[in-house]
Amino acid sequence: MRPIAPDLFVETKDGPRLLGGRRKTDGKIVFPLPAGAERAYFETIELSPTGKLWSWTVQRFRPKSPPYAGDEDEKNFKPFALGYVELPGEIIVESRLEFAGAEPRIGAPMRLELVPFNLENAQATTYQFRLENAHE
Repeated sequence: MRPIAPDLFVETKDGPRLLGGRRKTDGKIVFPLPAGAERAYFETIELSPTGKLWSWTVQRFRPKSPPYAGDEDEKNFKPFALGYVELPGEIIVESRLEFAGAEPRIGAPMRLELVPFNLENAQATTYQFRLENAHE
C-alpha cells in the first residue's frame, strides 16, 4: 500500500520510523518534513518509534474535508482517539492513538505502528501510536 503522504515514514529492520527534519542552522526538529524550497534548510532524520502520551481526546464527529481525506461519510464514521505523543529529546507529534481497550493515562508509553487508511476510495498506509503493554 502507498503511504498517505510522501516522506512521512520509512520502514526499517527495527520497525517503522517517522521522518522528521533537523534544521541545519540551529538543530530544531520538525515533523513532518518541510516541502518545497524550505526543505533545503533541513536534514532528514528518523524519529524515535517510542514516546509518552502527552495529551489526548476522542474525535466524535467526521472532520471537515479538506484537510481530512478519509472516505467515510457522516453515517459510517467511527470515533477515534487522537492526541500528542512526546518523543524523548525530539518533538511532540500529533497522531491517531490506539489504546486497545486499556485506560489511557498521560505519560503512558506509546509505540509507533503503521495502519491501513481508506483514502478517497483507495487503500493507503498511515501511522498511529499504540499504547505499549495494553494487553498485559
